[in-house]
Amino acid sequence: MTIPFLEAEPGAVYHSQVWPGLRLSYGERHLLLETPEKLDGLGSAVFGGGSGTVKRMTNIYVDRFYRCDDPVRDIAELLREWGYPAEGTAGLLTAVQLRHGAVAEERSEDFAVFCCATAGVSNAARAGVRRTTFPASWTPGTINVLLAVDGRLTPSAMVNAVITATEAKTAALGDLGVCDAENGLPATGTTTDAVMLGVSQRPDWPLLHAYAGTATDLGGMVGRLVYAAVSESLRVGAAGAHG
Repeated sequence: MTIPFLEAEPGAVYHSQVWPGLRLSYGERHLLLETPEKLDGLGSAVFGGGSGTVKRMTNIYVDRFYRCDDPVRDIAELLREWGYPAEGTAGLLTAVQLRHGAVAEERSEDFAVFCCATAGVSNAARAGVRRTTFPASWTPGTINVLLAVDGRLTPSAMVNAVITATEAKTAALGDLGVCDAENGLPATGTTTDAVMLGVSQRPDWPLLHAYAGTATDLGGMVGRLVYAAVSESLRVGAAGAHG
């Protein structure tokens, strides 16, 4: 577990210890995750989300007063400004300080997992109860998770991995005592969370994972890393707010 950019300046790069060639860069107003190969992608990124091929993921900082009339257009303009191709890029927006981004990674004989989370809980919310909602609402993500797996997963296992990551995020909030300010109940997330998963599908990995739930080695690792990264990002953010 590390907070690689807490004391860094834009231009700093974190090189993965478990996935050769994977790098997380701290740029102007953004974190950029790049992998040496194209990935099968799945997630809720506002730009380049859904399912498809991704080569890079970027988590972009905007202030909490950002007008989000057309976030896809705004991200496209920023990508052009920074010189990143729109094709193959997944873009997320966050109002969390990027220097509070936490990294957790681990490798086994059959796969490696890398996770970067930026987390804040100013709009913590609980799913499954009646609360204030809107016909269509979008604001910058408060808990954003970038998840990359160097391994082979079926499409259903990729969905399973996203589910496990979400469960782990909720567990972290529960253990930290985060509640929905509107009703006082334990929060399951925030109103604006996003997750983006990329999988290498490299053929030299012998095992094809059909599942990624909490009973599997893969799901167990995904859960541990997401839990650790979300918890640490929140801890550092809270310390900074009171320090």
